[in-house]
Amino acid sequence: MWVGVIHVEKQMESAISTFNVEESPWGLKQGVNYEDFLKIFESLPKVKEILLTSETLEEAREKLRKFAEDLLWKYKNGEIEVDAMDRWLAIEAINVFLNIISEYGEKAAGFSTLEYLWKATKGDKRVLSIITEGFVEEFKHLFKAMAGVTGYSKGWLGPKLEAAGVKFVDFSKIKGRKAALMRSEYLDKVWEYIKGYLKKYPSGLDEHIIEKRKKQREKLMEYWGITEDEWFDYRWQFSHVLKREKGLETLRELNELGIVKVPEEDLKQVELAVKYHIPWGITPYYLNLWDFEEPYKYDRHVRRQVMPPAWYVSNMLQHREDREYYFDFMGEHDTSPIDLVTRRYVTIAILKAYDTCPQICVYCQRNWEVLEPFMAGSFPGWDKIEAALEWFAEHESMLDVLITGGDPLALADKIIDKIMGRLSEFDHVVNIRWGSRIFVTVPMRITDNLAEILGSYIEPGKRNVSISTHVETAYEVTPEMAEAVYKVRKQGIYIYNQLVYQRNVSRRFENVALRIALRKVGIDPYYTFYPKGKIEQKDYLVPIA
Repeated sequence: MWVGVIHVEKQMESAISTFNVEESPWGLKQGVNYEDFLKIFESLPKVKEILLTSETLEEAREKLRKFAEDLLWKYKNGEIEVDAMDRWLAIEAINVFLNIISEYGEKAAGFSTLEYLWKATKGDKRVLSIITEGFVEEFKHLFKAMAGVTGYSKGWLGPKLEAAGVKFVDFSKIKGRKAALMRSEYLDKVWEYIKGYLKKYPSGLDEHIIEKRKKQREKLMEYWGITEDEWFDYRWQFSHVLKREKGLETLRELNELGIVKVPEEDLKQVELAVKYHIPWGITPYYLNLWDFEEPYKYDRHVRRQVMPPAWYVSNMLQHREDREYYFDFMGEHDTSPIDLVTRRYVTIAILKAYDTCPQICVYCQRNWEVLEPFMAGSFPGWDKIEAALEWFAEHESMLDVLITGGDPLALADKIIDKIMGRLSEFDHVVNIRWGSRIFVTVPMRITDNLAEILGSYIEPGKRNVSISTHVETAYEVTPEMAEAVYKVRKQGIYIYNQLVYQRNVSRRFENVALRIALRKVGIDPYYTFYPKGKIEQKDYLVPIA
């Protein structure tokens, strides 16, 4: 967490100068009172003393450097007795602090975090008015770590278990079968505690959720005047995605009819998104994952994935003209050796076969490129696809090809088959991956025919085919997803989940609930993305410790 202090503050100052808002880019209250600020020094009062008595910034820097280095030596020399883990953390924290106050660190950041700290400690009203709760929390916990008083060795769960009557066992002092039995008993108690958290996160596989969504689906089918067969036909889903003015009108009408409650603020932001061509869109299937009667009570994690908040809309508005470059945080313009190909690694490259999706995720990394669901011209044409495939043919270092977009599994079967056929001609390609959220947004798109096409290109010992997806919450794991996954798994294709770790899915054990639900349907939890650097998505960012 602490290594980001300089970077975060640099972005904070930039955002403050650009936007006249009362919140920081990370949704934290801007401005703190002096008394609250001084609480950061409770663990290390010596730091406050140095800052208060130093007449210049350089004097403060030199005294703090000496204090930190002396403290570091005391830990390394065994003069401060703490648990080994707390000792390790203290040493790491001191090194972070030394980096923060160093002139080199300030040059890299473009400004001085230490100057903010020094002036705020002296009661500078201007500085106190612009720093955030985040700034205060960063340093409060950094100083606690430096002082060795975080309780890190016990973890956050240890004290809670003790409060619940579960005694901590020092297993280093017990050996053999006795230790094994006591450990097993202790872990059973830990599980009972964890279950209490998991109950907070219902799954789309829970019977009462399935029944509720069935009733909601019937209301939507009546509204659109369709049969159940049409609802479960991906072509109907594709053709009725809520987007542009018509999608907004549909959302308003559903709200006015009392079918789906939508807060006025959400409708206002969607209206702005539509007016100024900011990416937005929802599939009817995904709309049915909402709780129609209680917006944001239990379904925040699904609504917020598709309903753009005010900060996002305002940022996208300000950069309408330079969006293509401003929001390209990963620098794809600089890593594309040919159209449709992005290469940042030695043996892996991306083929962007389809530049659109059935649904728009607000936290999308490619919000500079994917502009709306099923946008006209999103398929680049076979000539461009062929040129990109030829590039892969010419580069034998390309062992792994990730086909993405957009969502390429929204393409027609014959195009998917053709791409797979060409890639299978390259002996050096050992893994073909498809990146798709179709299991979440329109799972009925996974037909038996599509699954068979993908599976037909597996050659054991020569070439594998796999799929990477983004399931964010157990609420998105449904019987429809389970059926789609099963069709693919029957073909020998494994599906891996890449969680985008964002604010709305970050509560304790929430991701554990997700992983359990994923295992039930046959998706393997894979790895976690963090949406770093995307300032327009501040409402989705969560601190990482």
